[in-house]
Amino acid sequence: MKITPGMIWIGWITLVTLVFYLGVAMHAAMLRGRHRIAAPATSGHPDFDLATRIHGNTLEYLVPFLVALWMCAIFWEPLPAAILGIVWLFGRIVYVFGYWSAPPRRQPGFILAMFALVLLLIGTAYGLFRMGLVMGV
Repeated sequence: MKITPGMIWIGWITLVTLVFYLGVAMHAAMLRGRHRIAAPATSGHPDFDLATRIHGNTLEYLVPFLVALWMCAIFWEPLPAAILGIVWLFGRIVYVFGYWSAPPRRQPGFILAMFALVLLLIGTAYGLFRMGLVMGV
């Protein structure tokens, strides 16, 4: 595979996404310690409960996002995939800050990230279909 500027962007988006995820995880861990919630408990203080839910939800969508991001970049085009990756990441950041301020405010970020994820999946399917036509598969 030829490394293009678009693929460099895919790498950076992946790295920033993982750092963002680690930040969310560390925030939940910090609140566990601050509120003296011993493992394996998963609740105990409203701030910790919220941080744990944000962390869990971020993890739930991390795997589908990263797989879709890389598949879309490989099978379709890296640059549009990178743009959708930035949109997804921005949506997740909006989600986290919205959720933290008031749980109903998480909706706009969720919708934006989900929109980007669906487009990444469509881009992947389009790329696979196009490659299948070219290769006669």
